[in-house]
Amino acid sequence: MFRSLRGGRATVLATALVMLAACGTTPDTAAPAASSAPPAETAAPSAFPVTIEHKYGSTTIAAAPQRVFTVGLTDQDAVLALGTVPVGTTDWFGDFPGAIGPWATPKLNGAPVPTLLKDTGNGPQVEKIATLKPDLILALYSGLTKEQYDTLSKFAPVVAQPAQYDDYGIPWQDSTLITGKALGKQAEAKALVDEVDAKFAAARTEHPEFAGKTAVVATPYEGFFVYGSQDARSRTLTSLGFVMPADLDEVIGNKFGTSISRERADLLDQDAVVWTVPDLTADPAALHKDKLYGDMKVVTEGREVFVGESTPYGIAFSFVTVLSLPYVIERLVPQLAKAVDGDKSTEVEQPTS
Repeated sequence: MFRSLRGGRATVLATALVMLAACGTTPDTAAPAASSAPPAETAAPSAFPVTIEHKYGSTTIAAAPQRVFTVGLTDQDAVLALGTVPVGTTDWFGDFPGAIGPWATPKLNGAPVPTLLKDTGNGPQVEKIATLKPDLILALYSGLTKEQYDTLSKFAPVVAQPAQYDDYGIPWQDSTLITGKALGKQAEAKALVDEVDAKFAAARTEHPEFAGKTAVVATPYEGFFVYGSQDARSRTLTSLGFVMPADLDEVIGNKFGTSISRERADLLDQDAVVWTVPDLTADPAALHKDKLYGDMKVVTEGREVFVGESTPYGIAFSFVTVLSLPYVIERLVPQLAKAVDGDKSTEVEQPTS
């Protein structure tokens, strides 16, 4: 569970509460060299040099990158969507080979998965990244520090997280568009964003009942952990027409989320609450045994949605990328529709894949 908190739950957390099922690749194990991948789609020659502003200043990319390493925990998805297979990625959670989820695997087009490096808790493994000889390092969905940025910049251009958002707060649209600019594929990136935005618009049209309803995303960590408005998962709900509680960020501050006091458990009593839980069988029952929460209308009126965080669906829900969102929308929208219909007898199904 800790790893799903990072960027979702926090980089500084040291150990996992829940071990996700292994899929055959372990961190720090190099996959076959990505140099055998099909050539990336050609970037527009006029796109370079390009300069990108970020939290630590600006970075100029002189020519179309060929060997991209992603420090950002979900940055690989936008790179893949734009036709480039990264030479390396950073492990987050899900234990997918090369950190490539099932929603993104088709974009490999038969190429070997990237080399997967683990964030040991002390930041990127600089020496191992250097051995991959990247010509671009992306750290968009990240908490990269200035010291780490300076160190990585010694051997490749680094595009760090934008200054205008909290760490791990970049919206998926910005992540995709910045990646497109860095790869010389701005038009393609805009088309990808428009395509996913159209899926959100279609869902809002099909479900006008979502408009203006209040909702939060939470997880049973240290009591009740609630995500703030800048967290990517919360933005998925607002993109569907929901709104966050008015005082949510007052309580959470400039963080992606926090464990709230029992005095502020009222933040959970909304028109809908989406819980990410380690165990779809045990956790809902445990939550309902707590009378403070169990007696709330969100429970008694059946307005809860549960997402198993170790399932492909749950991992995609936390990734929130141009590739994972269509996968999530297909599963989440039916759950939300049943949760807000006002009928306690309507069972909210729990997809596991």
